[in-house]
Amino acid sequence: MFGRRITLFKLFGFAVRIDASWLIIAALVTWTLAAGVFPYYYPGLPGSHYLWMGMAGAVLLFASIIVHEMSHSLVARRYGIPMKGITLFVFGGIAEMDEEPADPNSEFMMAIAGPVASIVTGFMFYGIEQAVRSPAPVEATGVLAYVSRINWLLAVFNLIPAFPLDGGRVLRSLLWHHHHNLRRATRTAARIGGIFGGLMIAYAVAQLFFGDFVGAVWWFLIGMFLRSAALSSYEHVVVRAVLQGEPVRRFMHREPDTVTPDISIEQFVNDYIYRYHHRMFPVMAGPDRLAGCVSTEEVKNVPREEWPAHRVGEIVKPCSSENTITPETDSIEALRLMQRSHNTRLMVVENGRVVGIVALKDLLGFLNAKLSLEGESPAALHTV
Repeated sequence: MFGRRITLFKLFGFAVRIDASWLIIAALVTWTLAAGVFPYYYPGLPGSHYLWMGMAGAVLLFASIIVHEMSHSLVARRYGIPMKGITLFVFGGIAEMDEEPADPNSEFMMAIAGPVASIVTGFMFYGIEQAVRSPAPVEATGVLAYVSRINWLLAVFNLIPAFPLDGGRVLRSLLWHHHHNLRRATRTAARIGGIFGGLMIAYAVAQLFFGDFVGAVWWFLIGMFLRSAALSSYEHVVVRAVLQGEPVRRFMHREPDTVTPDISIEQFVNDYIYRYHHRMFPVMAGPDRLAGCVSTEEVKNVPREEWPAHRVGEIVKPCSSENTITPETDSIEALRLMQRSHNTRLMVVENGRVVGIVALKDLLGFLNAKLSLEGESPAALHTV
């Protein structure tokens, strides 16, 4: 979902980051406020005043989004849901969860916390605006009035029962409580989210006929994002339901192809990478001694003309928690490790010996087979 991110600060133990795409919306919001919104409601002010109002409004808007997402994170932590932090990106902000909530109650409380925080924040700015209306200049009260209204709009928008919006999560929690089935509840909520995203895309097309090209583009992008987010959220729940509880011992390759540290990098490339088409191989320093692993990433760090002169042992990567697991490791944990470390192959190690290799394609193959046996085609995931 995200590209390059920058950590701004930490608040209550949560990292607050911005994605590079956030710069687009920050500039657009500032320009919209300075050139359109504030001149319309408060005509006759100098142009520089509108610029400062636009900048202040944008800063307070994104501060409000942080408050909204931080409330999700704090409540999630209260219910034991691991959170990675908060990221501001082109479509606003998101509190990143490591896991799904454990029960409908924690889902409901975490989801409703954001809109409640936005409503309270809106009333706070409204109260300040009313208190300083007489002595304060119109520029200040105008910004305060805007921020109060935008917080209420943020709450209303997020309460729409379309997953993965907060309202969709509230709906999922209620369905989950009723059916006692997270997967079924997620599928229903995700379908509604996909329909809502489709309606936004249709509205964007209608906007084109009225000449609002910029508005149409944004409605279209938001609609596409919601449809994609709804699908990926459902896929995440299905993958977790299918893989969780399945040890990697069940489908790991028990006789992995290995290399020795004394062969040249050129021989390694020609006789192993090109022959077996794997990106990573265990390196054995003896019959039962695992030295580590070597992958195409390490090979790329050596100039091509120097491959014959260097040995695999010179570039071997030691065993670590980033590239090794045990045979009893849960498949969902192995998948998380692959996603976090960007390794598509992991060594399965027991008592210091490599007993197998598990690859991403193995996990996906098991997932497809189990879905088929359960009567749900893998392609059906894309029809929510």
